[in-house]
Amino acid sequence: METKNYSSSTSGFVLLGLSSNPQLQKPLFAIFLIMYLVTVVGNVLIILAIYSDPRLHTPMYFFLSNLSFMDICFATVIVPKMLVNFLSKTKVISYVGCLVQMYFFMAFANTDSYLLASMAIDRLVAICNPLYYNVVMNPRHCLLVLLGSCSISHLHSLFRVLLMSHLSFCASHVIKHFFCDTQPVLKLSCSDTSSSQMVVMTETLAVIVTPFLCIIFSYLRIIITVLRIPSAAGKWKAFSTCGSHLTVVVLFYGSVIYVYFRPLSMYSVVKDRVATVVYTVVTPMLNPFIYSLRNKDMKRGLKKLRDKIYS
Repeated sequence: METKNYSSSTSGFVLLGLSSNPQLQKPLFAIFLIMYLVTVVGNVLIILAIYSDPRLHTPMYFFLSNLSFMDICFATVIVPKMLVNFLSKTKVISYVGCLVQMYFFMAFANTDSYLLASMAIDRLVAICNPLYYNVVMNPRHCLLVLLGSCSISHLHSLFRVLLMSHLSFCASHVIKHFFCDTQPVLKLSCSDTSSSQMVVMTETLAVIVTPFLCIIFSYLRIIITVLRIPSAAGKWKAFSTCGSHLTVVVLFYGSVIYVYFRPLSMYSVVKDRVATVVYTVVTPMLNPFIYSLRNKDMKRGLKKLRDKIYS
């Protein structure tokens, strides 16, 4: 079979998208445009509410504001190209464009996971060691955690993209996905991808599982501590501060684990598209609602922001 090395070529890939049915393109465009606008507006409001209310200048909301910013970036890497392709007949993405999209997608996704882990640690210290909270979660430590999260995530993305750039691809250059993700691109390669898959899986385990295990450990400690609280009201008050975060963790990691922690041979186009939509589009859109609907502090901050805007 004739192969073509796209690493030295100006040719690109074709993104099939969510559906090849022409009648569904405009409805899908409308749906995802609305979801994208809700994502951007919702997360911008969260950032502005936290910035404008001094009572929200705490470590938890520092990480939440950065999570909201990353969610905007995360969705922007994927959705605008999706929207263009819904109305385009060619649906082409250049080789360089594909690698750039892959790089920023992984960088923002990984940063999201580290921020979720940081928020879990914040809850752990607040509930299990409240007397040390101001010492452990001081502004300098929070900033260092943020910088470390971004640095590790971008190094991980750079490594993965460099690995992908050395692969050769078959005559078929149709990606059965709506963006340049690792698994569907690996499917097209004519190179022996077994070593690449092993490296990708091992390195992904190190980068993605580490914050996930950190979250699991934090919540196990929190559960043990809360169960020792004698009153039911005290237990509920402690658990209620974790509910929003835990909901986002389940949505994000549930879909990520389903998509990425399986061998390439088990890759399913339709099922993986649905799961990928959950953590690339749905979760960033829902985060502002999850963190504001049952959070009195955020409700107060949003009300204060509204009063400032209309005053």
